[in-house]
Amino acid sequence: MSIKQPLLIELGTEELPVKALPGLAQAFFDGVLAALDKRGVAVERGDAKPLYSPRRLAVLLPGVAVEQPEQTSEVLGPYLNIALDANGAPTRALEGFAAKAGVAWTALEKTSDAKGERFVHRATKPGARTLDLLQGVLDEALAGMPIPKPMRWGAHAYGFARPLHWLVVLLGNEVADVEALGIRAGRHTRGHRFHAPQAIAIAQPQDYVAALLDAKVLVDADARRARIVDEVERAAQAAGGSARIDEGNLEQVNCLNEWPVAVACAFDREFLAVPQEALVETMEANQKFFPVLDAGGKLTEKFIGIANIESKDASEIRKGYERVIRPRFSDAKFFFDEDLKQGLASMGEGLKTVTYQAKLGSVADKVARVAALAEAIATQVGADPAQARRAAELAKNDLQSRMVNEFPELQGIAGRYYAQRAGETDAVALAIDEAYRPRFAADDIAASMLGKVLAIAERLDTLAGGFSAGLKPTGNKDPFALRRNALGLARTIIESGFDLDLPQLLDQSISLLPGVLFETSGKEELAVALQRRLTRNDVFEFILDRLRGYYVDRGFGAREFNAVLEKATPTPSGPATNVAVADAVCTSLYDFDRRLDAIGTFAQLPEAAALAAANKRIGNILKKADIAIPAMEDAALLSEPAELALAEAVEAAYAETGPALAQGDYVSVLTRLAALRAPVDAFFDAVMVNAEDPAVRANRLALLKRLADRLGSVAAIEHLSA
Repeated sequence: MSIKQPLLIELGTEELPVKALPGLAQAFFDGVLAALDKRGVAVERGDAKPLYSPRRLAVLLPGVAVEQPEQTSEVLGPYLNIALDANGAPTRALEGFAAKAGVAWTALEKTSDAKGERFVHRATKPGARTLDLLQGVLDEALAGMPIPKPMRWGAHAYGFARPLHWLVVLLGNEVADVEALGIRAGRHTRGHRFHAPQAIAIAQPQDYVAALLDAKVLVDADARRARIVDEVERAAQAAGGSARIDEGNLEQVNCLNEWPVAVACAFDREFLAVPQEALVETMEANQKFFPVLDAGGKLTEKFIGIANIESKDASEIRKGYERVIRPRFSDAKFFFDEDLKQGLASMGEGLKTVTYQAKLGSVADKVARVAALAEAIATQVGADPAQARRAAELAKNDLQSRMVNEFPELQGIAGRYYAQRAGETDAVALAIDEAYRPRFAADDIAASMLGKVLAIAERLDTLAGGFSAGLKPTGNKDPFALRRNALGLARTIIESGFDLDLPQLLDQSISLLPGVLFETSGKEELAVALQRRLTRNDVFEFILDRLRGYYVDRGFGAREFNAVLEKATPTPSGPATNVAVADAVCTSLYDFDRRLDAIGTFAQLPEAAALAAANKRIGNILKKADIAIPAMEDAALLSEPAELALAEAVEAAYAETGPALAQGDYVSVLTRLAALRAPVDAFFDAVMVNAEDPAVRANRLALLKRLADRLGSVAAIEHLSA
């Protein structure tokens, strides 16, 4: 068993890029492990993980073999008919191979393959010392790190994320004879830039974390993060509130500090008149501070800063933090006050001169389209149409505000505040804000009825306009965020339980767009209508495709999804010029969701696989039919006991599932259809579908078609067949 020693590799640098730091640390850690594995060096990883702080990247492995295992090699040589002459003497080919291997030809072994017997040289040599391999390990790990714009320093060609100042490489208590970026490896690290700037000798790798802790450096990012949370929460509690700890802000603060210390601060209460989202955004995004909230979740005048030092006079740090935040808050208050003087309604005048998209007109044009859609959707879902129109007419006005111009992420949020101050109803004001939800992947949909209506209307226009103007996403290009809008639209409809006919709404959306997008000279009215219908179907299918990942996250497999997707996909009909214009069976995303839930339940039944396979078989039989199939089987032509039993079972299934199907109770429908397995199996075991008598054959095909229609009434269950 190979002897193992702990391994430490530390790159000491100037302060590394904050957002890139965790990724760089992980890449360095993975690169070292991969390079060791490539060389066959055994590693005892334990609970090792990337270690890092703003000034260092480190890999600490508890056990690494001190040498490679014994190395074996096998080099194939010439075949015997080439290697030996007629007298059995070696040819020049064999002698050359033996000389290259460094042995006499008689020392070579033989092996066989499909082409015959040939010479082979097998050799065994001791493994190299791991210390001697670490230069290559380090080089490969550094070369594999994701550094798009390396920084260069000094008179040399190499570069890194930041200049390297020291390098520690220890295997056990031995220093490896390696170098990186012009720095020779040693055993000396450095502590906190101010608390412990002197060099610190590391006797052995297992001393590393504790030695840095003594030098005021928490090199374990998880421990450092936990300390920040503890410091912030304690300081906030002492200030009489609770800290708002945003994960993104916490991660950045963690990557800015080696020895985090909380400093409680405050700002003038007059700034609390400004929308708290603007103040929070300033504190978190610009200054990396943690706001303090009261028991009701409202912002207080307190906030917590994190210093990378234990100061002898914390009041000076506090003054500095409070000083840097005041100008930003003063600007926000000025913008807010000036916007209130102007008023939300009057801001809308400026939207007429702002181009939304060259082919789609101004932002004001978009607002008019969304207002019409919102009114129509509100009528369908039981919301107030007048309020829906009012919310839509005001929803984009804050884009002309000073506040949103300075804080773009406050669009909608600022509008809510301005609407409230202008005396609009709470429902209208909230909808202006919620129209943007979900704002990101993990965000919730709008909570209020009016907010949901406006969110749907806004995205319908964006998608219909984008596709009609030729802006369909290609590759990574999606300037109008149509993928995100499609998923947001689908989520809002499904999670709201709105049973809306989406293609019909898309038709209405497209009809509101500038006519020039479709109606050009020389086009006939029918051709224009076809183009609109094709665009509508294209958008609808695009939205459905966005749902794949959504349902994967909810635990559905591709088979279940595809089974329902077939019911929602427009089908070809008519002549070639009208391909893909027929309406789908399932046009409601809420209905799609219910069908998928039902098919997920059905897939767990023991009868599911057999019925899926049977329906697939029926589909293949019907496709190959060379005879007209009647709409209904003729009972007089049924003679075999199995087909009589199946016809009776199908008739009963139709009668018993009809009401449930009409009510959308798809679980009940599929559960009842599962009972058809026995008569279906018996039919295929005993009955010849393609009977010689054409009338009998057509009758049996009619029976199978009725069976397939009802088996596929909820979803194309044949997709569940392996």
